[in-house]
Amino acid sequence: MQNIPSVDLGDFLSNDPIRKEKFVKEIGRAFEEIGFVALRGHFLNQQLVEELYNEIKAFFNLPLETKKKYEFPENGGQRGYVSFGKEHAKGRKEGDLKEFWHFGQYVSPESKYAVEYPENILVEELPRFNTIGKETYQMLEKTGIYVLRALALHLGLDEFYFDKYAYEGNSILRPIHYPPITSEPQNAIRAAAHGDINLITLLMGAQGKGLQVQNHDGAWIDAIAADDELVINVGDMLSRHTNNKLKSTIHQVVNPPRELWGTSRYSIPFFMHPVSDMPLNCLENCIDENNPKLYEDITAGEFLHERLVDLGLIKK
Repeated sequence: MQNIPSVDLGDFLSNDPIRKEKFVKEIGRAFEEIGFVALRGHFLNQQLVEELYNEIKAFFNLPLETKKKYEFPENGGQRGYVSFGKEHAKGRKEGDLKEFWHFGQYVSPESKYAVEYPENILVEELPRFNTIGKETYQMLEKTGIYVLRALALHLGLDEFYFDKYAYEGNSILRPIHYPPITSEPQNAIRAAAHGDINLITLLMGAQGKGLQVQNHDGAWIDAIAADDELVINVGDMLSRHTNNKLKSTIHQVVNPPRELWGTSRYSIPFFMHPVSDMPLNCLENCIDENNPKLYEDITAGEFLHERLVDLGLIKK
């Protein structure tokens, strides 16, 4: 396999049961075999995408002292700015060659999760930054809900099984800036090999080389999407919940060739998390004599805390 499979969400959204079933089979097979797909037919329009890129480029171009105003380590990097080199992959000491921003969930004051989620941080210098970020967040969340519905059908569950866990989930929209590389990196790359923590990740900005996926043979393959596609992958929470039926694939963002060191790279993943009290216990219909239960019972909130410690974003 030289690249990742491509699927069309329009098939699932159609009123044609044959097209809907085709989408369920295609995405289910891809997530069992490689853990990644390229998805077109999502809810982001081109104008919103262009506006978001304009806003995040404007933010990352602000002076460092201005960006630092929006960095709050005490919230574990869950909202606002995280400066260059702060995050590292699990098991590594070298910080990744990136800086990023976090938009989080938007809930009403009456929600039971309102006290659990930090407030989103407003950038005073860029009045459209927060508006465009919120709109993008909500369109990606909407896309993710439909992907999870398709996966529920693939797993033999009720189509709306994940809805109660994904709505008001602890999802994160992360615009990332990989700055130009100015000197030979010391054992560091833009994003070291890792698996994602969450249920699924929806990634904007995989149109150029850089993102690589490790296949079952251990070989790295380029994951490149078309201009109108998102790259979607399985996270560790969903892999754990399905007893590894759906694969959370190791991936990385490699440094560009030396002639492109002087260029920035931007990508915007949406990490779709469930609510913290979702049980990640292995689904009964994913356990049998050939596939014994692999994981202890745990909630999404407990699992997230463990992983944020591993990433160096919060202390034990």
